Parts: sequence; structure tokens; C-alpha cells
Amino acid sequence: MLKILFALLPVIIYLAALVVLDSYKLVKLRSVVLAVVMGGLALLVCHQLNTFLFDNLQVSFDAFRRYVAPFTEEVVKSLYLIYLVRSRRIGFMVDAAIFGFAVGAGFGIVENMFYLQAMPDSNLFVWVLRGCGTALMHGTTTAVFGIVSHTRWERGGKRRLSNFLPGLGLAILIHSAFNHFFITPVMTAVTLVVGVPLVTIAVYSQSERTLEGWLNLGFDTDAEMLAIINEGKVSQTRVGRYLMSLRARFAPEVVADMYCLLRIQTELAIQAKGLLLTRKEGFKIPPAPGVQEKLDEEDRLRWQAYEADHLARLGTEARPHRIRYKPIAR
Repeated sequence: MLKILFALLPVIIYLAALVVLDSYKLVKLRSVVLAVVMGGLALLVCHQLNTFLFDNLQVSFDAFRRYVAPFTEEVVKSLYLIYLVRSRRIGFMVDAAIFGFAVGAGFGIVENMFYLQAMPDSNLFVWVLRGCGTALMHGTTTAVFGIVSHTRWERGGKRRLSNFLPGLGLAILIHSAFNHFFITPVMTAVTLVVGVPLVTIAVYSQSERTLEGWLNLGFDTDAEMLAIINEGKVSQTRVGRYLMSLRARFAPEVVADMYCLLRIQTELAIQAKGLLLTRKEGFKIPPAPGVQEKLDEEDRLRWQAYEADHLARLGTEARPHRIRYKPIAR
């Protein structure tokens, strides 16, 4: 029982702390559980993949553990995070950290369960090191991948798969360094137990500053913009003048859709800021009726704008009926 506790509890406790300390509680418990399950499935895939590669590659066990396994495991663990980022199911940096650590935790938990069955006679110290070392490492690398990838995806301008490569490379590098045993296993475990919380505090602080900076833009600014749009005076603003300048490039109905997109995004921003502030104060208020319909319409208009820009670059007139889209459920 002690072996099981030390092998599994550290990473579970740390994941629970991540969820509890999240001020805005945007990540639902069932989503965290699903991420843990996906991490466990990633371990099963990696077990089969690594067995196949080790049997067919002419490399030593040490070389495989240091260079091949970190690559395969981090790539497989990253797939679910890539899906979450691309489908816009991660809102802020702290959410990416929670989802990433949950996937890594699931991976580490199932891996330790395998080893518990394979090495039932090993001493308790082994499981202290695996629970506080290896399992935390898996959670940390995937969390690092999630944070870096989400940041680049949101700020990188063009949203391409190449935005995920820096985070993946960093995760593989950390994993490989861990498997090189540059320092003793005890020191590695101590470093993770002490260092991971410090990194987490930094991530939470940065995420809070980013979110508060967005909230501090204020309801007044959004409300003023919404009033200008509804009164038909948007052309008097800098945004309106920019949209008017696009009339020579896009069809009139496309420019009209851009106005609609601006209005919907402003309405959603006002509602989102209200929900975030109430959640931070501990109140759980459901979204206003019609939010999902606005999100679906925002998706449709956004993809129409992307398609219109693409067609304009090709010298083809952009028309809304060209667009095929699939609304994103949030």
C-alpha cells in the first residue's frame, strides 16, 4: 500500500492543487479527468511503439532511453494538447498548464502501475523516486509543451502546426536530460519537488496578469464600441475607417460580415468579462441565453473572413456562399 501511495499520490496531489488554485475555474473537473485518461492511453500507445522501435532499431538501451523514448513519448503526449489548442478549448496560460500536467499525470500514473506489477519486490525507495521524480517529470514536460504552444498559437499571427514545434522540442529536451541522469535520482526528485511548484507559481502569476490586463480594458470601452456599432457610427472610429478601406478589396457583403463579426465579438467580450469576474469572487453564474448561437455565428463569420482574405490574395472575388464551416462547441 505504501508503494502505491508513493508511486501515485504525489502527481495526483499536485494536479489537484493546480485545479484548486485556479482563480477563475475555467477548466471543468470532467475535462481534467478526460485529460488524465488521454494521458493513460498515450502510455499504452507509447508502450507498443517503443517496444516495436527498440526491437527494430540497432541502438543500446541507454541510447534508446536517452534519445528515442523522450521523442516518441512527448510526441504522443502532445497530440491531445494540440487538439485542445487548435479547437480553441484552452483559454489562458494556466488552463494550458492544467491540461498539460493532467495528460502527463495520466501517463505517469499508468506507467507506475505497470512497474508496480512488473517489480512487486522492489523496495519502497524506488517508488518514492518514481512518484516524486518520473511521474512529476512527465506532468511537467507536457505542461511546458502546453504553455509554450498555447502562447505561440495565440500570439504567432499565422496559426500553423509549426507553432507547436518549439514547445515540443523543449519538452523532449527536458525529458532527455532527465533520462541522462546528470545528477543523482535523489537530487533529480528533490529538484522536481521544489522546482515545479516555483515554475507553477510563475505561470499562474503571468496568467493572472494577462487576464487582469484584458479585464482592465474595462466594460466601458466595450460598451462604448457596442453602442457605436449599434448606432451605425462605427465608420467614425479607427476600426471603422479600416473596414471602410477594405471595400476596394472585398465584396460589399464580405465587409458587412466583418461589421457583424466586430459586433458579436464585442458582445461576447462584455459577457465573458462579467462571467470571469463573478467566478473569481466565487459565484457560478451560467452564461446568458444565446451565447452558443453567437459563438457559432462568430465561427462562421471568422472563417468567412479567412476565406475571403485567401481568395483576395489569389485575385478571386470573395463571396460568403463559398464558405463551408463547422461550428465549434464550447
